[in-house]
Amino acid sequence: MALAQLCEELGYARFWVSEHHSHPTILGTAPEILIAAIAARTGRIRIGSAGVMLPHYSPFKVAEQFRVLDALAPGRIDLGLGRAPGSDGRTAFALNPMAHERAEHFPADVRDLMAWVYGEPLLENHPFGMVKAYPQSDTVPEVWILGSSDYGAQLAAHFGLPYCFAWFFTDGRGGQRAIDLYFRNYQPSERFPEPLAGLCVWCLAADTDEEAQHHYTSRAVWQLSRDRGVFLPMDSPEAAAAQPLGAQERARIEQLRRESFVGTPDAVAAHVRELAERIGVQEMAIVTWTYDEGVRHRSYELLAGAFGLGDSY
Repeated sequence: MALAQLCEELGYARFWVSEHHSHPTILGTAPEILIAAIAARTGRIRIGSAGVMLPHYSPFKVAEQFRVLDALAPGRIDLGLGRAPGSDGRTAFALNPMAHERAEHFPADVRDLMAWVYGEPLLENHPFGMVKAYPQSDTVPEVWILGSSDYGAQLAAHFGLPYCFAWFFTDGRGGQRAIDLYFRNYQPSERFPEPLAGLCVWCLAADTDEEAQHHYTSRAVWQLSRDRGVFLPMDSPEAAAAQPLGAQERARIEQLRRESFVGTPDAVAAHVRELAERIGVQEMAIVTWTYDEGVRHRSYELLAGAFGLGDSY
């Protein structure tokens, strides 16, 4: 909540919270609750989910939740939807005993959710055609599809919805192809006659490159575990640097450092701009994890200055 308030002061346009379960590093177990709390403490910035993992839930209940959120913060709510579990298989079944079936229904669930969120009729002869999601109001949440593969890009294009690719999650693999598919197959909708695409990248800025690389050590060593499917709490930079690593692991960290969006604010901003222009997207989202929350806040502050965000407000 403190970071959201800071980002609003700095001029950021959106603040999205993720959904993960049984995870020691990411405490985003209930994005709809966090969104409400953040909305109560901010006044301008758009707040959203990145995303709600729809196969865990009833589309109708999600529509109700986000219509309530929009009533609390009219015109400021983004509803990002994802198909991934945001957890391991066992946790997914703990959330929904029918988890193995629900992912197959994702397109139909998105279709129905859109109708309920927008207050529009469902398909003719739909068994829930008479069911309405309340409260009804003059504004509605902005629905996005989030993904890290071609699947989400094609679904977003089919429904005429904005799309954001998780570049940080795949280290960029498949990103250009997914965005190209989205633009090439886009079917205009009433709310979005033109396609709207974004990327989410992992960034860390500091006053010096040495300082940025020092704090990035926590993330780099954590990522070695992530690559093996092991999700651990993030260590301090000193503890991470002290871990014994083999030659392959050291080579992997050097690769991560070369490819990362880490350094001084102007250097990171230039990297982000170059990627946005090369891939051809209109928006860029930034995610930053650090062991020290003050370092994280300072990174968002430095990047806001490098992008001139405060100039618009």
